[in-house]
Amino acid sequence: MQRKSKLERYEDILQALAGKPLTVDTVAYELNMDCFALRSRISFLIKNGLVEERSFRNKTCYALTRRGWAIYKTLVITRRLEKLQISIARIDEALQAIPAIPENGEETAKR
Repeated sequence: MQRKSKLERYEDILQALAGKPLTVDTVAYELNMDCFALRSRISFLIKNGLVEERSFRNKTCYALTRRGWAIYKTLVITRRLEKLQISIARIDEALQAIPAIPENGEETAKR
């Protein structure tokens, strides 16, 4: 199994926060990530305006900002397009493997 890159970790954090505001502990548990590393990643996302701190019932929660939502949606669309591109390539390969059907009922080999 390959380690996730920083970018993939940031994507995971945005995805976790897309549902609702969460505490660091909850996000760390969901992502199986160290709280210290998660805090530094969240700090980076806050500095870049993607995540914001919110106080909720005497706890600090983190949520996506408008900019964070826009980037999260863009990432989701990009992933879908990549999957679609792979599917189209596979379909194209399959179509190339199928023998051509003659038009207008012409026979492929004359007897």
